[in-house]
Amino acid sequence: MWKVKRMNSARIVVLTIAVGAGGIAAYLASGSDNKPPPAPVAQLQTVDVLVAKSDIGLGQTVTAEAVQWQTWPAATASNSFIRRNERPDATTQIAGSIARAPFIAGEPIREPKLVKGNGSGFMAAILPTGMRAISTEISPETGAGGFILPNDRVDVILSKREKNPDRNGSADIVNSEIILGNVRVLAIDQAPKEKDGQNSVVGKTVTLELRPDQAETLARARQSGTLSLALRSIADLNATETGSEQQAPKRGGGVNVIRYGISSLTTVQK
Repeated sequence: MWKVKRMNSARIVVLTIAVGAGGIAAYLASGSDNKPPPAPVAQLQTVDVLVAKSDIGLGQTVTAEAVQWQTWPAATASNSFIRRNERPDATTQIAGSIARAPFIAGEPIREPKLVKGNGSGFMAAILPTGMRAISTEISPETGAGGFILPNDRVDVILSKREKNPDRNGSADIVNSEIILGNVRVLAIDQAPKEKDGQNSVVGKTVTLELRPDQAETLARARQSGTLSLALRSIADLNATETGSEQQAPKRGGGVNVIRYGISSLTTVQK
C-alpha cells in the first residue's frame, strides 16, 4: 500500500514540474510577442548605368549587343557614367563607336574612351586630337628584342657614324642621342594590341604616336642614321613627353659619354 502511495506522490511531483515549466515557457513566449518590431533598414538608392557586357578590345567597334544596363549604387556612380534615366536610348546612340581604350566586362561605359569612326580607319579614329601616327622600321636588335608591345612607352635613339676629326685614318666615331622621349607605341606591324597574352612581338615596323614637330624630327632622323627604340618603365607613364633630350657634350678624344635625364649612352669607336 505504501508503495502505491509513493508512486502517486512521485507522479504528482513530476506533473507539478511539467505544469510549472509549461507556464514559464508560455510566459516567456507572451513576453517575446510584446517586443517592438525591428527598425526599418534604409533602402539603398540605385541607378541603372551602361556597362560592357563582355570585354571590348582596343579599336573594336561597339555594338548595341556588346553593352547592357546594370544596377549601380547611386552614391558611387560617377558623373561620367551613362545613366538610363538621363539617356534611355544610349545603347543605340553609341552603337558604331570605336573603343579608344579597352573595356573589361562589367566596366561602365564612358564616352571619353569612345570615338565615332564616321567611316574613317581604325587608327585615325583612336588617335588623340592633334597627334600623328608615323611608322619606322625596326628589328629585334633595334626594338628591345621584341619586348615592346602596343601601348608601351619608348625613347627613340638616333645613332650616326661620323669621321674622326682628330686623327687621320682613325676609326669612325658612332654618336648616339635620344631624339624623342616617352612616346607611345600605337602598333607593331599591323597589331594594335597585345594578342593572346603574349609578352613579346617581333615585328618589322613600329607605329608611334607623335606631335607634328616630332613626326618631322623622326622623318629627318631616318635619313641620317640608325634608329633604335628603348623601352621605358611603366612607372614613367606620367612623365612629360619630349621632342628631344639634352644635347650631347662636345666630342673629345677617346670615348665620349653622353648623359641624359633617364639614361646614359656611350659613343664607341669602331
